Amino acid sequence: MPEFLIAAAAVMSLLLATPVSASSISTSTFGTLPDGRDIKIIALDNGRGLKLSVITLGAAVQSLLTPDRNGHEADVVLGYDHLQGYLDKSAFFGATVGRVANRIAAGRFTLNGRTYQVPLNNGPNALHGGTSGFDKVVWSVVSSGGRERPTVTLRYVSRDGDMGFPGTLTATVSYSLDDHNQLHIDYAATTDAPTIVNLSNHTYWNLGGEGSPAGALNEVLTIPADAFTPIDSTAIPTGQFESVNGTPFDFRKPTAIGLRVREGRNPQIRYGRGYDHNWVISRTRPKALQLMARLADTRSGRVMELRSNQPGLQFYSGNFLDGTIAGKGGHIYREGDAVVLEPQAFPDTPNHSSFGSIRLDPGQIYENHLVYRFTTIGGRR
Repeated sequence: MPEFLIAAAAVMSLLLATPVSASSISTSTFGTLPDGRDIKIIALDNGRGLKLSVITLGAAVQSLLTPDRNGHEADVVLGYDHLQGYLDKSAFFGATVGRVANRIAAGRFTLNGRTYQVPLNNGPNALHGGTSGFDKVVWSVVSSGGRERPTVTLRYVSRDGDMGFPGTLTATVSYSLDDHNQLHIDYAATTDAPTIVNLSNHTYWNLGGEGSPAGALNEVLTIPADAFTPIDSTAIPTGQFESVNGTPFDFRKPTAIGLRVREGRNPQIRYGRGYDHNWVISRTRPKALQLMARLADTRSGRVMELRSNQPGLQFYSGNFLDGTIAGKGGHIYREGDAVVLEPQAFPDTPNHSSFGSIRLDPGQIYENHLVYRFTTIGGRR
């Protein structure tokens, strides 16, 4: 037999003899609410180093373990080890936010000539759907499984008038892990009457590992946006589009988050106490997924690339983590310990005609597809 065939046969034999890690999915009880309802936690493992846990309270990401350049895994999202933390001070950790993510000025919007009021929960404005948004409700598990791609799908039905919004909205979110170490989060919603909807995920990321002493401000961020939407002193967009050129908001080239986060000479940095703004990835909703952001931690080598079919990216640099939260492992979460990257429509869209529309009518399907790809840079050390 020719030598190259012998070598090929040896390689094939080695591959066949090497065990392949199987993906898995499991469900258990995370805790019990005061009213007796159980909160479930669903654990997904793609067998290739990515392990995700989701809880039914807020359809939230509770943990995500991924390896560094040396193969050592760490949990890269902030949150709590126990249910009580999410009940006492959720801070939107990992949560699905809606019916309308982000802020609505004065909690008011007009639809078909009628004005609607959402409860105020962020100074003079409504944030993430009001006082009892999608992050604070219990979602139902409607399906789970998949040997090739572990997946869990959750659903919540928001009744007509819920938090002041019109129409009964049926929302679903599917979490899945593929064999390319990508996390997929797929939102969908339908309605029985005209309404507005803007769903997103509010996971706090620290690629060095949650609770790491270095925090997240040394991580390097890229946002492929030429403009952002400036805000007023209450964090509501002015309705204008401002170029990032020559400002602390220019992340078109990889830039350490902490490099300009304290540039108080810029009024926008003062208004947000750092970054808490919407970047304009595109002026209209794209038909295909587009790159929203790339986050890299040079110490661990972990890299996360985020793609979505949304026009805007809300980037929040964890400015309001004030040391009063003890999270996983008793870690105190402080300012800059993590960042949030939320693909979505622009904030306060219903009150700005130049921002497009987040209206949803019967017969239409709202969709927000998010894909997080995890890789590493640098060799083993």
